[in-house]
Amino acid sequence: MTLKEKVYAYKDDIISTLTELVHYNSVQGEASEEFPFGEVPAACLKRALEIMEEHGLKTTNLDNYIGYGEIGEGEQLVGVLGHLDVVPAGEGWDSDPFVVVEKDGKLYGRGTSDDKGGVTASLFALQILQDDGYKFKKRVRLVTGTNEETGSRCLAHYVEKEGHFDLGFTPDANFPGVYGEKGMIAASFAEKNSQIISINGGLASNVVCNKCVTVLPKDFCDFEKVQEYVDQNEKLSVVFKESDGNIEMTMNGVSAHASMPYLGVNAISHTFAALAYGGSRDVLVEKYNALIGTATDGSNCDVKYEDKYGELTFNNGIIRTADDHTISGTIDIRTGLLVESEVLAERMQKAFDAKDFHLEVHGCVKPLFYDPNSPMVQAMVKAYRDVTGDYETQPMTIGGGTYAKVLKQGVAFGALFPDEEDLAHQADEYEDIDRLMLASKIYANALIRLAGDGSERNRTGEQSI
Repeated sequence: MTLKEKVYAYKDDIISTLTELVHYNSVQGEASEEFPFGEVPAACLKRALEIMEEHGLKTTNLDNYIGYGEIGEGEQLVGVLGHLDVVPAGEGWDSDPFVVVEKDGKLYGRGTSDDKGGVTASLFALQILQDDGYKFKKRVRLVTGTNEETGSRCLAHYVEKEGHFDLGFTPDANFPGVYGEKGMIAASFAEKNSQIISINGGLASNVVCNKCVTVLPKDFCDFEKVQEYVDQNEKLSVVFKESDGNIEMTMNGVSAHASMPYLGVNAISHTFAALAYGGSRDVLVEKYNALIGTATDGSNCDVKYEDKYGELTFNNGIIRTADDHTISGTIDIRTGLLVESEVLAERMQKAFDAKDFHLEVHGCVKPLFYDPNSPMVQAMVKAYRDVTGDYETQPMTIGGGTYAKVLKQGVAFGALFPDEEDLAHQADEYEDIDRLMLASKIYANALIRLAGDGSERNRTGEQSI
């Protein structure tokens, strides 16, 4: 039986496993001592560990933060790091985002590609290697976190309890492998003196906001000019209605992942641009457009940066009005591979201070970089090429941040193929069934290389490294 036949023998099980995991709306919820990220992520983790046990892995739940299933022997530890939490589903879905719908060979649902599909493909890669009698010369842990989308405190908890991995990969990005991940800056802004009655938009800091609802006094600006601004952008729409003598304005844009904000249309940023176009001289409107605006490269606040691996990206994902009328919003920046995040954060702070616009920097993450010709990166690329026959696509750098940053040697590796559209964090997210099977084959090949002893051949006929 070929490797492809072995994978497809589990096709129904793979689909049902992914369907079951997607059923959990595992967005971070209300924290408690027992459930650090809410009850639903913990329930999803519990079920994932039960499924791992059903497939012969020895499991451990680390305080409902994160868990893992282990197989193999030896001192070295190979990590396969995926996550079960998801960003909020948002609007615009053609079906229930937490009930998988199969259509045209695709499985639609929140988390199918980010990252429950990658976790499922990795699990069945381990299963077919067990079926084949493969003897793991290193311990392999399939790790499933519940807080990757909102800070990765789950993985920090793992490291505190269990230590680091020797090598591995995270199935949470692109094939044929990722050798660099941009640094990150998390920040927020706030303003108390605006005449805006309320403004609320966005679901997560790492998603381009596609809907922003603003309540404004009737004389705030010329709303016909606001409509004129919107009409000039075919990807924007706006709805006005009177509410308690005020104007409620709903701006609709296009969502995208915060690491690629140029693929979306930010409803928050265009709300402020449209209000200025309508003649508003409100203090927040002026400060926002001066320092943030509709640019996605940070040019307005002196953090624009580009190197040979890509350019900095800037996203305001959430805006909210508090009970004391303070309006605050989030800033998500993906910096670059050859620059210190702290340096850019200091420059942004100075720019905001100069405009008397309150900014708080919550944290900076250093970039991750491997030589693309390093043995680790090339091992992943070869595992991909041996299965797909694709020798043209090269490993890449990305703006997204993954669990790979905790690996001593390891990269983000799939499960998105080069010719697939990336719908992570967007409506109608899906996983192609045939590509999911193919990813499982690639992961099996990669695990042979990572968990072997470097010399023996195993029953699949692949050479271990």
